[in-house]
Amino acid sequence: MGTDMREQQGPYGRGPDIWLRGPVPLPDGPPSPPPLPPGTPRRFSWIGLHGGAGVTTLATVYGGRDCGREWPGPDDPHSVLLVARTHASGLAAVPGALDLFRRGATPRGLDLEGVVLVADAPGRLPRPLAERVRVIESVIDVYRVPWMPDWRLGDLGEQGGQYGEHHPPRQPEALARLTGHGH
Repeated sequence: MGTDMREQQGPYGRGPDIWLRGPVPLPDGPPSPPPLPPGTPRRFSWIGLHGGAGVTTLATVYGGRDCGREWPGPDDPHSVLLVARTHASGLAAVPGALDLFRRGATPRGLDLEGVVLVADAPGRLPRPLAERVRVIESVIDVYRVPWMPDWRLGDLGEQGGQYGEHHPPRQPEALARLTGHGH
């Protein structure tokens, strides 16, 4: 199915350095998926950057493919959301993963949509962690999911909708709009 999150080496060696040379077209990439009908939720592959990031919960609530810590397979959505907790080790995992995409060291055809940061505890982030989040936000779209006490207890909300997914919480509205589960 998928491969792990380590750097991919292809026949051309390491991926292109898009920050220095700009995007490099890839030969014979996978075909673009057909457009979704209006009102259909977008499907994403959720990739955890560390154990316990919250990928399974997010995929259950917002739909899409739970890839765990592996790259999406060929039949999985090519739009990727990277997921990390807001603790020090979770935030430290984000720059390395972003660098894999920047260098083109990921499987061909993946489209990084953003980073989802899931609160690791209730309340405000300590200043050093908040500064790390600001740095991440300066280079990519970040969707923040607040501490959800009900999720900790296993209550993901009422199940419903066309695909049987759970109703997302009200607070992370930008993520709900991105995934097509807006309120």
